[in-house]
Amino acid sequence: MPDVTKTATAAVEDAIAPPTVGPPPAAKQDKARSLWGDAWADLRRNPYFIVSSVLIALLLLISAWPTLFTGASPTAGDLVHHFLGKPELSKIGSAEWLGYDQQGRSVYARLIHGTRASVTVGIAVTAIVTIIGGVMGMIAGYFGGWVDVVLSRLTDVFFGIPFLLGAMVVLQAFVERTVWVVVFALAFLGWTQITRVMRGAVITVKQADYVHAAKALGAGTTRILFRHILPNAMAPVIVVATIALGGYISAEATLSYLGLGLAAPTVSWGVDISAGVAQIRVAPHVLLWPSIMLSITVLAFIMLGEAVRNALDPKLR
Repeated sequence: MPDVTKTATAAVEDAIAPPTVGPPPAAKQDKARSLWGDAWADLRRNPYFIVSSVLIALLLLISAWPTLFTGASPTAGDLVHHFLGKPELSKIGSAEWLGYDQQGRSVYARLIHGTRASVTVGIAVTAIVTIIGGVMGMIAGYFGGWVDVVLSRLTDVFFGIPFLLGAMVVLQAFVERTVWVVVFALAFLGWTQITRVMRGAVITVKQADYVHAAKALGAGTTRILFRHILPNAMAPVIVVATIALGGYISAEATLSYLGLGLAAPTVSWGVDISAGVAQIRVAPHVLLWPSIMLSITVLAFIMLGEAVRNALDPKLR
């Protein structure tokens, strides 16, 4: 028979004994994120970024492999059977889907193949002006003094030239206006805005404590510029460049419409818009579809730029 007194005593001792206190569970800490990490987290939740990214990805796919979307030739015409043929919207993806132009060419095929010229011009001009303007703005903002004065006055001279008017004058010097000639004309005058933005960003960043610390530790100018200043000054430049990309595509179409940009046999939306104006009363579809495609493309890049701006600017969060 168990000892009732010892059992009761043990129960009382267990009740009044202080509980064993172990080390508290480690609190889970959130991993610190950089400006780019926060921006990416915001972009993934932004519907404008998602929609614009899907559209731009589709445009890049079309420009890279147009034959995936149509097997029709954009230059082969049949005046006898297809002169200003009306769209047959029920035949999605076929040559006659969006109708035919005044030379009997498939509007849909020209729409698909014309994507390459427009997107190439926009991306190439943006890349060139970002590199040129970024380097000049970084040098002017970091060194200051007479270097800043010379580069700033040079920027002001080019900035004072009307963009489209200057591009028209430059293009007049070329007999054959190919895609890369148009890229050169637009890049020749388009770097000024990036230069100003980069210069202002560098002037702000170079006052930061980590830049002074890098100088005190003996870091060279090249290391300071590309390791400390450039990554922290690129945010506004990326925003401006992304928004400007759509503007360069629109500028190419405008120059082609005026007969000073791309010309046949190059397939371009601007060329088709220019040719379609004469047929607007009898066959509006020749003008309508390339205009819609151009508008969607420009809108996609502007939406992307706005989404990036909202994500990189802490004041807009």
